Amino acid sequence: MTTSIPAKRAAAGALTGLALGDALGFPTEFSDVPAILAKCGPWREIRLPAPAIVTDDTQMTLALGRGLRTAMDRGVLGPKRMERPVREEFVDWYRSPENNRAPGRTCLTACSLLEDENRRWQDASQIGSKGCGANMRVAPIGLVPGLSDEQRAGAAQLQSALTHGHPTALAASDLTAHAVRLLATGAEPAGLVGRLRSYAYDNRTRYHERWLGDLWSRAQDPTPEHFIARGWDDCLAVLDRLQHAVRTVSPETDPCLATGEGWIAEEALATGLLCFLLFPGEPLTALRRAACTSGDSDSIACLAGAFAGAHLGADAWPADWADRIEYRGDLLALGALWDA
Repeated sequence: MTTSIPAKRAAAGALTGLALGDALGFPTEFSDVPAILAKCGPWREIRLPAPAIVTDDTQMTLALGRGLRTAMDRGVLGPKRMERPVREEFVDWYRSPENNRAPGRTCLTACSLLEDENRRWQDASQIGSKGCGANMRVAPIGLVPGLSDEQRAGAAQLQSALTHGHPTALAASDLTAHAVRLLATGAEPAGLVGRLRSYAYDNRTRYHERWLGDLWSRAQDPTPEHFIARGWDDCLAVLDRLQHAVRTVSPETDPCLATGEGWIAEEALATGLLCFLLFPGEPLTALRRAACTSGDSDSIACLAGAFAGAHLGADAWPADWADRIEYRGDLLALGALWDA
């Protein structure tokens, strides 16, 4: 039986979980596990910082969410209708004085180019970057109701391509949004990796030209199909590692050792999923495991929180955590819109 998003408030749950993971992992990023344990104590007891400040991952998730809301208020979601408001939101984030959370170089470079309204977005996209910044923020596309499969995939890849144009960034963003959607609508965690692998195989050579235009031509690939297949192949390889890790990894071991440190898109997806799948019914434990990692801890925990919240809903997060998160009002407003 499929659970609808409104029944468990999956959108509010996913957005809250994403921000909580971000705040929990912010102080531990750039530290190895022994240093985190020395600073925070046992990983299963890591406390949410006070105040619970987030990073650019949550800020850009909100920017994407606002851009999607504006686009869909104007009619059916399509590439032209989506590009302008999302682009404007990304540029507003770039200019904001609150953009002081050590944002990634790719986002900064691309957004500085997107400021020029006469520049095509494809010419701003950083075609060589598959950093994790694009799939950190893509969860809203998995939560917006009423999209077709083509709209969801195209929108997920377009929002990535505005900054991160590497085919692996596009594929990982698409997979992340798909995973969030599956969990929000009742998919069982035990079968999730298999469903994601099937999705990747089915889409391996599908280039969404309506959404991406001639982006592929900025790379050295002979065809658009060859271009996008490179990204899906990277994701399929890491999903194979994830499938093995879910069966064999001890929860006490740093997940990064199995699926990567998360600085690049496909590893962030896999390691965030691993943390969630190790503890599918224990969302705070999943966040703590993700925050106590040797890699990009805030981004890994962002994804783990989005997956856990989409699966379990808003009630997964205790009030004494959820009420303290930065941008709480903005997160709840978007969640309520998509859960309604």
